Amino acid sequence: MQPVSRNTQTAYKWGEGGVGWPLVDSGGLLVFEETLAPGCSEKRHHHNKATQSFYILEGTALMKIDGHNVVLAQGMALHIQQRTDHAIANESSNEIRFLVKLTGHCHG
Repeated sequence: MQPVSRNTQTAYKWGEGGVGWPLVDSGGLLVFEETLAPGCSEKRHHHNKATQSFYILEGTALMKIDGHNVVLAQGMALHIQQRTDHAIANESSNEIRFLVKLTGHCHG
């Protein structure tokens, strides 16, 4: 077992202005560190068989959940249930950095 970090993992791009690094992929648990550039967001989507949690490490994110907006500041977390429409957005002038945890089947 070796520790991992964003410095040891291969980055991937997602959405518009998003970058992520896989940290954990084990037994139905996925954990990623991700960043989102200022003024960028992902498309609204849902996961049929996975739950997803967000924890903000730096900055302030806007979560769009089933038609409602929820502001997440540094140190705040939010859990998203299966089949819940959601999207993360960065409406600030600074990059945001956060952790994402998915449990269950996350393809669809």
